[in-house]
Amino acid sequence: MNWRDKKVLVTGGEGFIGSHLVERLIKEGSDVRAFVFYNSFNNWGWIDSLPKNIKEKIDVFCGDIRDPNGVLKAMEDRTIVFHLAALIGIPFSYHSPDSYVDTNVKGTLNILQAAKRLKTEKILHTSTSEVYGTAQYAPIDEKHPINPQSPYAATKSAADSLALSFYRSFDLPVSVLRPFNTFGPRQSARAIIPTIISQICAGKKTIELGNIQATRDLNYVENTVDAYIKLAETDAALGEVFNIGSGMEITISQLAALIARVMGVKVKIKQDKKRLRPAKSEVERLLCDASKIKKVCGWKEMVSLEKGLEKTCAWFKDNSDRYKADIYNV
Repeated sequence: MNWRDKKVLVTGGEGFIGSHLVERLIKEGSDVRAFVFYNSFNNWGWIDSLPKNIKEKIDVFCGDIRDPNGVLKAMEDRTIVFHLAALIGIPFSYHSPDSYVDTNVKGTLNILQAAKRLKTEKILHTSTSEVYGTAQYAPIDEKHPINPQSPYAATKSAADSLALSFYRSFDLPVSVLRPFNTFGPRQSARAIIPTIISQICAGKKTIELGNIQATRDLNYVENTVDAYIKLAETDAALGEVFNIGSGMEITISQLAALIARVMGVKVKIKQDKKRLRPAKSEVERLLCDASKIKKVCGWKEMVSLEKGLEKTCAWFKDNSDRYKADIYNV
C-alpha cells in the first residue's frame, strides 16, 4: 500500500501508542487526522510534544469517543481508521467501571456504526492481551480462551466482540490487533516500565512495585506501530484477530533488575501491598505467540527488549519532570 496522501484517522492519537502511530503515518506521507479527547485546556496530549514539522501536518480533531455525532464527523472522508481511543488503567477500572463501559464499549460501537454508514475502507481495532487473563497455556495464541479478570479487560473483550460481529453481520472491513505489553517513550506512569524508570530517575534506591513474580511479554512501541501498518496493508487480515508480542517473558523483578543495569544503578525492590491487584484479578503470566501475524503479514520484531529499554530510559531521563514518581499512579 502506498501511504502517501492516504486519508487516515487515529483515535486516541494523543496517547502513547497513538502518538507514535500518528508520527509514523506522517513520515509515510499520509493525510492524518488525530482524534484527541476534548478538554478545556486545549491539551493535545503527546501530540504537543512532537517536532514542529510533524505537528503542523496533523489535522487535530478534538472530541469525545463516547459521542456518536463527533465520531461520525471525525470519520468523514477518512478511508482507514486506526481505533486506539480507550481507558486503559486497570486499577482505575476497579472503582470506575461505568466510564470504561462508556468509553471502551460504546466508543467502539460509535466507530463501527459510523464506519458502516460511511462505508469506511478499513478499520483497525485495538484489543489487549489482558482479555486472555492468566495464561492457561503458553505461549498464548489467538485460540486461547478469553478470560478477562478486570473490568478494563472485560470492556475490551466486549469491544472486540462488537468489532468482529460487525464484520460477520455487515461485512465491515475490521481487523483486531491484540498487543501484549507495549513500552517506550511517552508511556503513562501507570505502566510497569515507566513506574520503575521514573522512580530511579527520582533518585529512589528502593523501588516500590506490586506483584514482582508475574511475567509479561514486552514489545517496543516501534514494533507495535509497524504491526498496525502491516495489518492495514493486508486484506487477508480482515475479520481476524492478531497477537502482537515478542515471544519472550520476563518477571517483574527481573525486569526491574534489567532496567537498573541499563541505567547504571543499584536498587532494591519493595512490594507495596496497595499496588497489588485483587487476588482473583491478577494476571500472573502473559507470553505471546505472534506466529499468525508473522505468517499473514510478514511482521517481525525490529527492536529487541534491551535496545528498546535503552531508548526508553534515555527518553525518560530527559523527560522525568513530566512524571509523578512520588505517588502510586492509578
